[in-house]
Amino acid sequence: MENLLIIDDNSDMRQQLKWGLSEEYHILLAGDVNEGLALFKKHVPRVVILDLGLPPHEDTSVEGFRGLGELLMLNPFVKVIMLTGNSERENALKATQMGAYDFFPKPPVLSEFKVVISRAFHLANLEEQNRTLQRELEQQSKDFGGMLGQCPEMQTLFTTIKKVAPSDISIFISGENGTGKELVARAIHDSGPRRSRPFIAINCGAIPENLLESELFGHEKGAFTGAHALVQGKLQYADKGTLFLDEIGELPVNLQVKLLRFLQEGVIQRVGGRQDIPIDARVVCATNVDIAKAIKQGNFREDLYYRISVISIHLPPLRERGEDILLLAHYYLSMFNKEYHKNIRRFSGAAVNFLTSYTWPGNVRELRNRVQRAIIMSETVTLEPVDLGCDAEERQEAIEEIQPIETFNLKDARDKIELKLITAAIDHQNGNLGMAAETLGISRPTLYDLLKKHGLSPTK
Repeated sequence: MENLLIIDDNSDMRQQLKWGLSEEYHILLAGDVNEGLALFKKHVPRVVILDLGLPPHEDTSVEGFRGLGELLMLNPFVKVIMLTGNSERENALKATQMGAYDFFPKPPVLSEFKVVISRAFHLANLEEQNRTLQRELEQQSKDFGGMLGQCPEMQTLFTTIKKVAPSDISIFISGENGTGKELVARAIHDSGPRRSRPFIAINCGAIPENLLESELFGHEKGAFTGAHALVQGKLQYADKGTLFLDEIGELPVNLQVKLLRFLQEGVIQRVGGRQDIPIDARVVCATNVDIAKAIKQGNFREDLYYRISVISIHLPPLRERGEDILLLAHYYLSMFNKEYHKNIRRFSGAAVNFLTSYTWPGNVRELRNRVQRAIIMSETVTLEPVDLGCDAEERQEAIEEIQPIETFNLKDARDKIELKLITAAIDHQNGNLGMAAETLGISRPTLYDLLKKHGLSPTK
């Protein structure tokens, strides 16, 4: 039986609530904040009912706010339901902004109050399961160089990394910018026998063509104007380790020939040199260009492609990874909360709509950067679309629009619109039925009746 803590200075109210709720919960009673905090530390309930006006300042909300703040400091995940009088509406809204789960008018209607409490426990259970998943994901991230994901494509990727890492075969990674191609290359290196040796990365598209050959293969002293000393290339630095050639599709054709020779014979020559230098390096290549098209146009050698792509890995864009978008968003929320010592607790319903409807042209890199910026800049416990850098056009795309109703029956059309508005409002308020009812301009009992009408459970 779950512990439920009730903090209220009115003894009659405490006893009525205990009588009405004791069949479902183990009730803990306190008459003031200090007594409530002592019980909270001892029994660690996941839901607390807290009166907003408590002694020694019964006529103000000072003690209620103090109790809320201290409860959330002890456990940021506790669900605190505020009991409020009619004159305390503004303070109740402030309490939800501080992190309270919901507020409920006094005296509470028991049947309605039970639904709110049940939802609070249900959400606490879900969040605990999510935290367990979060810990599993953190371990997954460590195992795979910072990558994580639950979608079938990512699970297949992790299996492939485990299979190919122990070998020395060449790997070709394709995918859009920001999907994590270098992370895959590093995970392969870190999981294989070369993990203690160098991992050397070079972006073939970021170095001017006239410098790229020297960068890759090195040069002899006097090989060209300005070559005042012998310089080793990236391939030689990668000896006994791994060379990651990012944007291999940008490699000039003349250097493709030299790279092919190295892959075939395991030797290189520096610019201006004639001596063959043996190199033992595993090569992993990546690109975001269409290699088949580049081969057809004569911009990429087909024989080189076959050499570098013994195993081909394609990374899906973030927009095709389904629930991984929210999984990653919450992972970064937790990570950056710790890094910047913040206590931002959730994404609003509108923010969730934005996250799942946005096309993410920058993929995982863009998602990570947007959440990081939001954590740094936000001063509230809930992130909104604007915190994620969502401009007016993107916000409009993120708003759930009512789709055309394919019926000429007025009652059916009205029911479909009604259902859509109800679910959108509950979503927008993160499951808070009191706030959802307010958003819809109806009473809480009316909302319960509508949920029942449409076959929706208020506890899920």
